Amino acid sequence: MAVSYVIIPRTNPLDKLSPQKFYAMAKSRGEFTFRKLSKEIAEGSTTVSDTDVLAVLNDLTKVLRRHLENGEIVRFGDFGAFQITLSSDGAETEEKFHSAMIKSAKVTFRPGIDLKEMLATLKYEKIK
Repeated sequence: MAVSYVIIPRTNPLDKLSPQKFYAMAKSRGEFTFRKLSKEIAEGSTTVSDTDVLAVLNDLTKVLRRHLENGEIVRFGDFGAFQITLSSDGAETEEKFHSAMIKSAKVTFRPGIDLKEMLATLKYEKIK
């Protein structure tokens, strides 16, 4: 199956007077929920139920949060890694920087080898 996309116009934020250019934007085909994920994982196993898988995934979310809050990079083997990244205002010197200059934090995911290979071989389909 191909990744769906639409074409959208965008203005250059650094030059608002420049003409718009058109860019691809991925368009989802829906959502795949945690519950559906647990059922699909359980279908591939004869030893665990979807309830068991759901319980483990729920605990995984709690553990992931705890370790990210502790400033750790959380690696999931070949799946990839999660870590916290920051956005801040700049200071003229290191001494003048203070934590109130941090504007936001977000969770960044870096895909592992399997997902990188998948990204390299994606097919695309334009939708209206």
